[in-house]
Amino acid sequence: MVSIEEMAVFCKRKGFVFPSSEIHGGLAGFFDYGPLGVEMKNNIKRLWWKSIVNDREDVVGIDGALISPESVWKASGHVENFIDKIGACKKCKTKVKLDKHEIGIKKCEKCGIVYADEGELNPMFETSVGSTGVKDKVYLRPETAQMIYVNFKNVLDTSRMKIPFGIAQVGKAFRNEISPRNFLFRMREFDQMELQYFVREKNAAKIFKEWKKIRMDWYISLGIDKKKLRFKEHDKKDLAHYAKEAFDIEFEFDEFGWQEIEGLHNRGDWDLSQHEKFSKQDLKYFDDQTKEKFIPWVVETSSGLDRAFLTFMFNAYVEEEVKGEKRIVLKLHPDIAPFRIAILPLVKKDGLAEKGREIFDELKTNCNAFYDDRSSVGRRYRRMDEIGTKWCITVDYQTLEDSTVTIRERDTMRQVRAKIKDLPDIIKKLSEGEKLETFGNFIK
Repeated sequence: MVSIEEMAVFCKRKGFVFPSSEIHGGLAGFFDYGPLGVEMKNNIKRLWWKSIVNDREDVVGIDGALISPESVWKASGHVENFIDKIGACKKCKTKVKLDKHEIGIKKCEKCGIVYADEGELNPMFETSVGSTGVKDKVYLRPETAQMIYVNFKNVLDTSRMKIPFGIAQVGKAFRNEISPRNFLFRMREFDQMELQYFVREKNAAKIFKEWKKIRMDWYISLGIDKKKLRFKEHDKKDLAHYAKEAFDIEFEFDEFGWQEIEGLHNRGDWDLSQHEKFSKQDLKYFDDQTKEKFIPWVVETSSGLDRAFLTFMFNAYVEEEVKGEKRIVLKLHPDIAPFRIAILPLVKKDGLAEKGREIFDELKTNCNAFYDDRSSVGRRYRRMDEIGTKWCITVDYQTLEDSTVTIRERDTMRQVRAKIKDLPDIIKKLSEGEKLETFGNFIK
């Protein structure tokens, strides 16, 4: 088990995630991704996009603006309904967000005192545009979905899509959280990966069920322990104002239990109807075969990219003892890990570093690779284990004699010897699930 604080320390120490603006005292709810974190985050984003957009013919993508006029958020219901209840401890003054079931009963974790009602807050960040005179009120988007709805007609007119079809987006969202906490889990600036899938009303329930399976299978295919994943249905009385049906995909974290990492909603026709009403624009879909004109229903999957990152980290983090020493291993899926392979010359001298560089330059064009020739090879193995690198390729003196190298597998630490010329094919097949022993006998 690893606590959220220990994970935050680990992520900073290894270069995954840093507290934002730390040298200026930091800012709660904001984080910066370091050299390893940005590679891993981009991998997650790329794999999501491939699964949702590139591998399908019925989904296209957009990249909407971060700032939009007040009318967008009036239409969506955020101005009126996006309200958080504030509670504050009477003793230590700590503020928290309360849901409607906790008002008058939730106690401060430090003091044991019931939180006092401190009023309400709309967590949207408000600003204005315009250089002189009257300025227009605008908001930083608190979610990415609305940019998809306001572009529904543009996409329909330009992409030749037919119902059912989807529009996907990955991007920043902003919420002025009352009490950002639990590292990357609850932030004020975060990334969302969202799909809005437009369907006929009669097919919405069936398609909603299909997307539930697709999204759960995605996490499992990338190595998340299926025993630590579950669906949680929203109680009918707790459904969002737009939802006909809603489920969360939850992951069981070591320290704070089951938590939402993705939401799936049958949103009905509420969203497009509202934007049609407020914009006075026709957002109906016309079926040129049946000659019907109607507002589509929406099936939504909304995943937090930062929460997905945290889920993959907690799922992969392992501490074990090897020959009396503690070994930390990130057992990340190779498609998720910052680096798939590392090239490690045994020493820097006698031409080993030059040969290592030669191999690195050839392999790095096909996958994320890392080169390191500093310190003992044992220590370099441990560093690669800690950051999730699946395979280490070691260049030694035998390499200079017969053009072979050792390939070491992260989780088992076992090694085989292979020809340099075969490495591109071997790495490809290993990445596709082939076992290391397929390519040679284990070195004792």
